[in-house]
Amino acid sequence: MKHLQADVVVLGAGSAGMGAFRNARLHTENVYLIESHVYGTTCARVGCMPSKLLIAAAEARHHALHTDPFGVHLDKNSIEVNGVEVMNRVKAERDRFVGFVVSDVEEWPAERRIMGTAKFVDEHTIQIDDHTQIKADRIVIATGSRPITLPQWENLGDKLIVNDNVFSWETLPESVAVFGPGVIGLELGQALSRLGVNVEIFGVGGHLGGISDPVILQEAIETFSAEVPLRLHSHTEAKLNADGKVEIHWTNDGESGVFVADYLLSAVGRRPNVDNIGLENIDIVKDERGVPIANPLTMQTSIPHIFIAGDASNQLPLLHEASDQGKIAGENAGKFPNINNGLRRSPIGVVFSNPQIISVGTRFSALQDIYGDDLENKVAIGQVSFKNQGRSRVMLVNKGHLRVYADKKTGRLLGAEGFGPSLEHVAHLLAWSHQIGMTVPEMLDMPFYHPVIEEGLRTALRDAASKLA
Repeated sequence: MKHLQADVVVLGAGSAGMGAFRNARLHTENVYLIESHVYGTTCARVGCMPSKLLIAAAEARHHALHTDPFGVHLDKNSIEVNGVEVMNRVKAERDRFVGFVVSDVEEWPAERRIMGTAKFVDEHTIQIDDHTQIKADRIVIATGSRPITLPQWENLGDKLIVNDNVFSWETLPESVAVFGPGVIGLELGQALSRLGVNVEIFGVGGHLGGISDPVILQEAIETFSAEVPLRLHSHTEAKLNADGKVEIHWTNDGESGVFVADYLLSAVGRRPNVDNIGLENIDIVKDERGVPIANPLTMQTSIPHIFIAGDASNQLPLLHEASDQGKIAGENAGKFPNINNGLRRSPIGVVFSNPQIISVGTRFSALQDIYGDDLENKVAIGQVSFKNQGRSRVMLVNKGHLRVYADKKTGRLLGAEGFGPSLEHVAHLLAWSHQIGMTVPEMLDMPFYHPVIEEGLRTALRDAASKLA
């Protein structure tokens, strides 16, 4: 057994852990980074990057199948999807991104990187498998998260998959039942469908893509269900049939049916990896999911010298948030006991479906919680439909709806939700405006080029401006 003494120990080498390690080392060299599996981050290996590669392939086929309205006629029968080639590119590019991350990690001193499963022995002691024990003055938990599967699916064996498994496929299957119409389920479900895979998406509660605004949600459901069957209020039973396929018996809004698929893809959520790191051995305050509660400005838990960051923190499971949290946690751990509030940026979320779904600032559901029945008197809501928006019609991507929320008294932008063509760019304009506290009139004073999709944002802002006090 090796015994070490550290100023800071970081548990996990994902996006948050790397940020924490990097920033802690700005204040002390006596920092150790512990990783239980492999270097390379969830985003690079099984998240952001490979999913966007699959989506890019899906968009290529989708565009080829929808050229007729432009007067460009292709032989649709000759448009072939080679599943092996699709997955080869996904994996090759994914491995390239992972390689960049791994090379960054390998530039750090090898003696400061330890591979193994870490657990708390007490508030200052970390045990790594049976080979190393570290006494640490400060500790950062950055252990990430993992996909959830439900117990009733265990009988499906290797026909039950999560998003991690998708990116190890050799080729595309014929059919997939997607459970969970959130960000991951919608992105992968639509992409696979556009690549010619027979897909149906199942959910409960009527949710889709994380949308909380009821107006946006209703239009989004109508738009996406025209392309992929959405069963968002479903009761289901899944079993293997005699052919070894997954057989889904479902009822939904008075209808019922059976869907047979090669796989059941579980996209019902992710669980922070804090249930197996020995938290029972320390007296730390946790939320209802068993996740240590942290100050979002300092990432400090109820135990002053222990910090938490990234997906493990159960705050906002997004790469840019993980990076910010890791920076804050690492810097505060490195400077401890001198603690400072870190920069927390305006919330921004993008679902890379087509049309894209966005949220910025305070979401509609949060505004309802804040204002209740007084919402209409306090908040000006401006909106625009993209059905007749100029540039969107030019490109035949005229689907979607955007709503922006502003304080009626001050005119300050509070937030926005919407879905529409290339709204990732609109989301950035909104997030920058929100972070610097701009008012709707100030945003309308900014330049808008013609003809661009962003002119739709101007229409929504004008509508909001007309409703200000």
